[in-house]
Amino acid sequence: MQKIIDIYKSRAGEPMYSFEFFPPKDEAGEESLRAALQSLAQMKPDFASVTYGAGGSAQGRTSRWVTDIQREHAITGMAHFTCIGSSRAAVVNVLEDFKSNNIQNIMALRGDLPRDNPDYRPPVDGFRFANELIEFIHSEYPGFCIGAACYPEIHQEAPDAATDIENLKRKVDAGVDFLVTQLFFDNDRFLRFRDLCERQGIRVPIIPGIMPITAWSQIDRFTKMAACNIPQELQAALSVVQNEPQELRATSLAYSIRQCRDLLREGVPGLHFYTLNKSPVTIQILTTLQEGAL
Repeated sequence: MQKIIDIYKSRAGEPMYSFEFFPPKDEAGEESLRAALQSLAQMKPDFASVTYGAGGSAQGRTSRWVTDIQREHAITGMAHFTCIGSSRAAVVNVLEDFKSNNIQNIMALRGDLPRDNPDYRPPVDGFRFANELIEFIHSEYPGFCIGAACYPEIHQEAPDAATDIENLKRKVDAGVDFLVTQLFFDNDRFLRFRDLCERQGIRVPIIPGIMPITAWSQIDRFTKMAACNIPQELQAALSVVQNEPQELRATSLAYSIRQCRDLLREGVPGLHFYTLNKSPVTIQILTTLQEGAL
């Protein structure tokens, strides 16, 4: 398996395509993910990532699924890793597990603060922020390729865009090889964010994260939980068909294809699809992009 940054360099300007999954919690979920992987593997992605449970609750499942993706499907894998609540020794144990399973790519994250513990404090020997975790991995485990998250519409805890970019610069300077954005629907906001990164000396590849809306209920969730702006054009179009699932899906799909095409025209290094462990929508988008001219 390859390091993602090496895949990027080998593409010579051609965009990468990648998928994200989450570890299922039960047997039915596992069967669903296996079916999605079987279908999506036919699209020959450049890499696939698996998320990490809240507080590391899915640590073993993350490693197992990334290993399965690499061994069974011959796809380069990336393991997400959140350091929140973990001691340094626990972090080392996870990194050693990744290393022993030939996992070379890590998405290094702090993780969400516990909602039920407003007075949370990290372990004394743990890591408070993602940049500290990244610096540790980069220094102590230089064999890993490190990805990090970024936020075109700023992180929810950041007071303003300038502070958010400063925090991102700290992460990149600590040893990040590439960035993947949180999902967004407004390309103009992404492009302004990319320009701001360039002005601040952030010059690692920034891969847009894509997640089509497949149900009207997702709009409220995206806007509240992910602080994600839904453009008026898209929201108006979806509102007309909010009670017609197939029409809503078709409308959203058309918007996502147009969004992806416009991003590719802007020269993004790739597209990272948040699949929610389902394959049809992602396959439709990627097939259209690969078959049609931009």
